[in-house]
Amino acid sequence: MTLPHMPVAVIFDMDGLLFDTEALYRTALEKAALETGLRLPSELLLQTPGRTWVQCGALLQDHFGPSFPANPFFSAVVRHFELLAAVDLRVKPGVVELLDLLDRLELPRCIATSSSHDTVQAHLSAHGLANRFDAVVAHGDYQASKPSPEPFLTAARLLNAEPTRCLALEDSHNGVRAAHAAGMMTIMVPDLLGPTDEMHDLCVRVSKTLHEVEGLLAAMAA
Repeated sequence: MTLPHMPVAVIFDMDGLLFDTEALYRTALEKAALETGLRLPSELLLQTPGRTWVQCGALLQDHFGPSFPANPFFSAVVRHFELLAAVDLRVKPGVVELLDLLDRLELPRCIATSSSHDTVQAHLSAHGLANRFDAVVAHGDYQASKPSPEPFLTAARLLNAEPTRCLALEDSHNGVRAAHAAGMMTIMVPDLLGPTDEMHDLCVRVSKTLHEVEGLLAAMAA
């Protein structure tokens, strides 16, 4: 299966797609819950990938009630995540090879994430990837977060690319919804969340790894 057409630009999510951070965030959430005496059901944890801190806070407050200690809880999450990331942050399989291919094809690329610019640059710099992207769209660069299409539309605008000609790569359900709403060809590369019927309907393809995406683009360019 190929794409409808060769993309003119590629838009990457970051957490769970470029870096194996979603698993670290899940562990950080569990550690923070233990510290604050809360029990986080697994089904609640599985709703957090692809959501902003504000969205996660609303989700947890709905579950625990108005007394949920949002500020100390998320301060603990950040503290635990930073400790984990310092030793366990890993690049997802196929990232470097896909970026190398995009270099050869001279295809521009951008990150569209709900993380902060500081976090993005810290992760990229830790793995020598700081100069591998033409632009970064992060928290504060748009009004509405995913599943709104605004982060992806902002990325396309920065790359001077028509959204329908862009390829979006996502791991989360909200990210897929956002990319599809932006009109982009969307490939889901699942991380903690598997593809549902809805995801298959919204995507042009579901790939196991970015190696598969690299192979697809290489074959189309040949």
